[in-house]
Amino acid sequence: MNVVGQSVERLDAIKKVTGTAVFADDIQFSRPLYAQVVRSPHAHANILSIDLTAAQSLPGVRSVITGECYKKRAGLYLEDKNFIAVGKARYRGEPVAAVAADSPEIARRACELVKVDYEVLPAVTDSLEGMKPDAPIIHPDLGSYKVLPIFYPKPGTNISHHYVLRKGDADKAFEEADRVFDHSFYIPHVQHVPIEPHACTAQYMPDGDLTIWAACQSPFAVRRALAETFDFPLNKIRVISKAVGGGFGCKAGTTLEGIVIPLAMLNPGRPVKMTYTREDEFQNAYVRQGLHINIKTAVRKDGKIIGSKNVLAWDGGAYTEYGVNIVKAAGWGCVGPYDIENIATDSYCVYTNHPVGGPYRGFGMCEIHFGIEQNIDMIAHEMGIDPLEMRKLNGIREGGKSATGQTINVAGYQECLERASQLMEMDKPSAPSGSPTKLRGKGIAGGWKAPSMPTDVASSVIIRMNEDGTFMLLASCHDIGQGSDTVMAQIAAETLTVPVEKISVRTGDTDHTPYEWQTVASRSTYCAGNATKLAAEDIRNKILELAQIKMGTWKNDLFLEGGYVCRKFYPDQKVPLAAFALGLTLPDQSGIGGPMIGVGSFVVPNNIAADKKTGLSPKPVAFWSMGVNGAEVEVDIETGKVKVLKMVSVFDAGKVINPAMYEGQAEGAMVQAMGTALYEELKLKDGRVMNPSFVDYKIPAFEDMPEMIVEAIEKPEPTGPYGARGIGEITMVPGAPAIANAVANAIGVRFLRMPLTPDVVLAALREKKAAETK
Repeated sequence: MNVVGQSVERLDAIKKVTGTAVFADDIQFSRPLYAQVVRSPHAHANILSIDLTAAQSLPGVRSVITGECYKKRAGLYLEDKNFIAVGKARYRGEPVAAVAADSPEIARRACELVKVDYEVLPAVTDSLEGMKPDAPIIHPDLGSYKVLPIFYPKPGTNISHHYVLRKGDADKAFEEADRVFDHSFYIPHVQHVPIEPHACTAQYMPDGDLTIWAACQSPFAVRRALAETFDFPLNKIRVISKAVGGGFGCKAGTTLEGIVIPLAMLNPGRPVKMTYTREDEFQNAYVRQGLHINIKTAVRKDGKIIGSKNVLAWDGGAYTEYGVNIVKAAGWGCVGPYDIENIATDSYCVYTNHPVGGPYRGFGMCEIHFGIEQNIDMIAHEMGIDPLEMRKLNGIREGGKSATGQTINVAGYQECLERASQLMEMDKPSAPSGSPTKLRGKGIAGGWKAPSMPTDVASSVIIRMNEDGTFMLLASCHDIGQGSDTVMAQIAAETLTVPVEKISVRTGDTDHTPYEWQTVASRSTYCAGNATKLAAEDIRNKILELAQIKMGTWKNDLFLEGGYVCRKFYPDQKVPLAAFALGLTLPDQSGIGGPMIGVGSFVVPNNIAADKKTGLSPKPVAFWSMGVNGAEVEVDIETGKVKVLKMVSVFDAGKVINPAMYEGQAEGAMVQAMGTALYEELKLKDGRVMNPSFVDYKIPAFEDMPEMIVEAIEKPEPTGPYGARGIGEITMVPGAPAIANAVANAIGVRFLRMPLTPDVVLAALREKKAAETK
């Protein structure tokens, strides 16, 4: 291959480094209005009354609205939210009124003038507490909400979805086991902290057209949700997403759009704009859900795991949006990359009065693997087995079965384990630090992830040839920093045998680019990549159809190379692709063919929804990506500070389309995993975010960077474009447990929750010392 497998420079590189990329907040409008919201100061409260009089009379205020103006609920999977609260506020910071004014300052002042009377209600601030029969009910009308048939809310409770998985006979496995282990873990909420905050502008025109400019991962999904909520036909709504400064999941779904649209409808012709502050981002954007996970494991004396029982209680926050789907995906992956015959798992999405939980890189896999992979180490140590050998013994192999019963046809986990352990030199102890107060240790962890999505969602791509033989690729798979534009250009260039410079990519406009479900789930390379390959093959076939006429031969004699149609048997005879851009002119001057346009549409073949009672399916997902992280750490036992010295990343990528971008994804994933393992936690007290800024919410900085080694195992995915599969999320999944295992190796203390901050480490060391002196 000439282009696929090469480290082609990113298409957006120059715009990004020169600052000329245009983001949602950069777009300038004529006569804009600015939106601000009045937010609930309470985590759970009935709204008794709202007085808008003073705000409406403030000069420069154009409109003031409440949730009573637009009471229809919204939601991608479960329609449980109003964009502005109706009757009840369910989390601190929830919008209860909104203002459009001539300036941001006037809008903020108007919000201060809105008077709201509340009846404060008891709040639910923990998922386990929220599941109890006597817990305050956050959504009394849950039974009346519209929900997709693959999710199962429980009216009269705080459970918005309960995923059940029953494979084999778990009870019998536990009866027959030589050893049984029971471990519980807690993973707190974290924020996505993308470099670009949310921003959105809506403009409603007198003819009924509505245009939305948003920092958005999913333009078509957003368009559909908004059309249903505000009763618009789809052909009257246009969603435009320009450059997006990182998403990690928080820019999927709907956020600010539901605030600015009703204000724009009251002010025809005037764009209405709203941009989150960083504090807004912490309190009101999606957060990664908190999780209580209990893992019970039945093991034979040789270390073979024969049964697993798991209970996952997810803190979904006040509304679900993506939360119910995360719970289902976590159920599918509940035992990690291990072949276990007998499994009983219950995964719950629980309403709480916390910020709304949403998708986060890994889609639940990072959270559950923090427990799964520490559980493996804990069992191995208690049984006197090497943790690496424990993983090899139980690790999935080709022909093995996932938790849902899916046969794994391509599995590179064993190879990843072997190579990662070599790079980490797991057969040798860490070199001494040179200081008696700084102890070192090593750890590894495995992980897997599938592209979790409904079974029938689609991707589409259109490729046009220009008159000079260059190509325009139109898609709605959106580049949010992961490099999908470049990947699609490489796939198209490989198929058309032209330099990648001949391919331009345009994305993110529902009026002008073809349908794409969403840019989530590490599905872009696989789904949009397949659609790109099909579109390129379509236009290639159309070119060859005309070329056989022009060149007086048959298609089997022709091939594309370097921007030309060439003959196999007469290599000197070739015609530039540009000759066919507008079709073909025949000797009598008539034309055939018309402009060269290729179309590709892709739906994952043969996916089958999981059974409601058992959670089983022979193929609920397209494939499973898998791999291993290794970590070496140094722990200062006087300060409690953990420093990561080295991390290793080895994953089965199928086929790496762009090695440089693969390395960048893997390095970024390790750093992000390090952040959640050591620093990041959204601290919540009675529903209030206590650390809504980078002053108190620490993320990794340059001085925290470890040595990083990235390699790929390439076992081609048969259904992927040129054998590729998605790797953006899976490369983060085992990072945090690898660090936790390394810390345990260094100091002999196991941490059942993250993050491992200095105060937590010091407290654990004191507790260990006290136990040893008894």
